[in-house]
Amino acid sequence: MVQLSDLQRLGDYEWQIPTSVRSDMRVPVRIFASRQLLEAIRDETSLEQAMNAATLPGVVGQVLVMPDVHQGYGFPIGGVAATELPGGVISPGAIGYDINCGVRLLASRVEFAGAEDAMDDLASALDAACPSGVGTGGRLRLDARELERVCRDGGEWARGRGWGTESDVVRTEEGGALDGADFTAVSRRARERGRTQVGTLGAGNHFIEVEVVDEVFDAEAARVIGLAEGCLTVMIHCGSRGFGHQICSDYVKSFQGAVKRYGIRLPDRELVCAPLDSPEGQAYQGAMRCAANYAFANRQVLAHYAREAFAETLAGRGQEPHLHQVYDIAHNMGKTEEHVIDGKRRRVCVHRKGATRAFGPGSEELPPEYRSIGQPVLVPGSMGTASWVLVGTEGSMERSLGSTCHGAGRRMSRRKAKRSIHGSSLRDELEDRGIRVRAGSMPGLAEEAPQAYKDVDEVVEAVVGAGIARKVARLRPVAVVKG
Repeated sequence: MVQLSDLQRLGDYEWQIPTSVRSDMRVPVRIFASRQLLEAIRDETSLEQAMNAATLPGVVGQVLVMPDVHQGYGFPIGGVAATELPGGVISPGAIGYDINCGVRLLASRVEFAGAEDAMDDLASALDAACPSGVGTGGRLRLDARELERVCRDGGEWARGRGWGTESDVVRTEEGGALDGADFTAVSRRARERGRTQVGTLGAGNHFIEVEVVDEVFDAEAARVIGLAEGCLTVMIHCGSRGFGHQICSDYVKSFQGAVKRYGIRLPDRELVCAPLDSPEGQAYQGAMRCAANYAFANRQVLAHYAREAFAETLAGRGQEPHLHQVYDIAHNMGKTEEHVIDGKRRRVCVHRKGATRAFGPGSEELPPEYRSIGQPVLVPGSMGTASWVLVGTEGSMERSLGSTCHGAGRRMSRRKAKRSIHGSSLRDELEDRGIRVRAGSMPGLAEEAPQAYKDVDEVVEAVVGAGIARKVARLRPVAVVKG
């Protein structure tokens, strides 16, 4: 366990583990957290995992740890690391099994006060429209050719079939599709798992939530984004389903051999990797981009279903029940980007696992309308707690590779949550608080109880205090659909 004496305090919300703590660390570990959050983190293995990541070949700058950090497979969830091109490596464990797990936020001008009596119907309509649950398939059945198109075109594939607008695609990270997707690098098993799951939510911590804009902190940014206090929003959290999971599983297995072939020494076998420019590294990147684009398409189709349910349920209540897209952002991704690191502009592969891209004002990668305010950052809480809309800052570009937190972060394992929390009691408690709940299973609901997560408000205060994000609005849940 990391001791406080090992850490250098850089500010109220910024700490560093120097390379002197472990002889095999190539770069320091930078932690964004309050003192209270840091004390909780110290008892976990996540900081050890970050120090392990600091040993990767070609890693540059610092390994970054966000305040929502918790243990992951090989690499902490809430971690960011950059490896240099050429000479660096790519690690599937540093991206995650749910490739391009991410969040999409849709906003409306429908006032909650005039639609509150329809929330039960809206929750049921969303539950019916958006299939959820472990291994669940949806309405779509894709043949191999159509699946390849999904993997190549991402959100644009869905838009071309009438399931979205041009604005949806523009207001999605990377325009809803990463270049360089290689369908030939995807296994037969992954293709089979991907055929039926476009337009499905999945299980675990994935959800669709109806939220009301509870408080606005930056009026200008909220105006640009299209958030109005007291109005309804819909947040969608999901990823690449079994398709992405299988791709990660395939390459974690194959990379075991790559580590030996390239003489890579690792402190943890779960951190398996391969050189970015190796045949193995190139193949994984091509397959990973397929999964990323699949996830963008998945959230685009789910947004279409949500819009249909929203419009049908709330029609005739005054304000037009239209949902416009605020943004769609990934938080499990490996991407080639350019950043100034140690005073030098470098081309790097940024691994973000449980961390959100947070590009600041002026970034050319953003839609033109957002360049004056910075990239919208979507930070979901847990059931019964707030979610947040933030924007990226100049500070995030300078100190965190244009990255920030992605959520509240777990403080209790799923197993422990199921042992200590009863799903039916939790559902009743949330319903008593005016939050309509639709869940596929009570044990699954218990796994995602608010008690199992850190305080999202405290996490947000930490990234805002560190200067790597800025508050725009706080959202309050009124209905939730979970698998």
